Amino acid sequence: MHIAVIIASFGRPEIVSEINRRLTHQTRVADSVCISISKYEDAPAPEDTGPAEIILAPRGLCAQRNHGLDHVGDKADLITFFDDDFVPSDNYLERLETYFTENPDIAGASGLVLRDGVSGPGLNYEDADRAIAAHKPVSSAQWTRQTKQSLYGCNMTYRRKAIETLRFDETLPLYGWLEDVDFSAQAAQWGPVIETNALAGVHLGVKGGRSPGLQLGYSQIVNPVYLHRKGTIALNRAAENIGGNLIANHLRALAPEPYVDRWGRTKGNWMAIKDILSGKIDPKAILSL
Repeated sequence: MHIAVIIASFGRPEIVSEINRRLTHQTRVADSVCISISKYEDAPAPEDTGPAEIILAPRGLCAQRNHGLDHVGDKADLITFFDDDFVPSDNYLERLETYFTENPDIAGASGLVLRDGVSGPGLNYEDADRAIAAHKPVSSAQWTRQTKQSLYGCNMTYRRKAIETLRFDETLPLYGWLEDVDFSAQAAQWGPVIETNALAGVHLGVKGGRSPGLQLGYSQIVNPVYLHRKGTIALNRAAENIGGNLIANHLRALAPEPYVDRWGRTKGNWMAIKDILSGKIDPKAILSL
């Protein structure tokens, strides 16, 4: 199989340099690597670029991934999306190829996230290396296949045939927020999207380059409503997503974590609620906040 890796990055040249360097250590290297950035300053260092192709795209996770898809074209059999701060195990792509070969009906797959720094202050590469070293990969006879409603955007692979007419919804600007849910729901019309223990890695959850609290808080409310109206997220899941974030932001605003702008998120939540009640459901409104 031809495996293409697409990495969208903004404002983190050192981080994207590191994942690109680590991809060259895979036991089965990617046939192509596309790094999609919105300005040249975000490119990896020349000594870390290697065989990767650097492309420029409008800023925004969805737009940058879409330009990556257009660049890859129809030459790939499998298209893997890695966040720039995801650290895959060294055998990730090797096992990925085997897994998709043995499961020809699946549209897409995500691997186990051994540790996820998104919910905390973030992890470093030493944390990731320790977690991966401590993980004991199971044999192919023990590989799991758990059908999911959506794949986790930090590490997700799709069969090209399942997504050749699909693109990420650029109505979800900047960080995207639930763009992986939306895309997975559409790919699942071709075949199951699954999570498997055949693949593993660590998501560092680096804080730099993410949307400010006000914008993210707005997206936490508006995006689920928009996607429910679009038909790619169920009402109960949209409600759970909105409710969970509202509660977390309000409770933790009293003693916010130093790495989270809870007050900004809370304000963004209420700005979104006000807009929705007035009939305005537009994820792009964050661009004017």
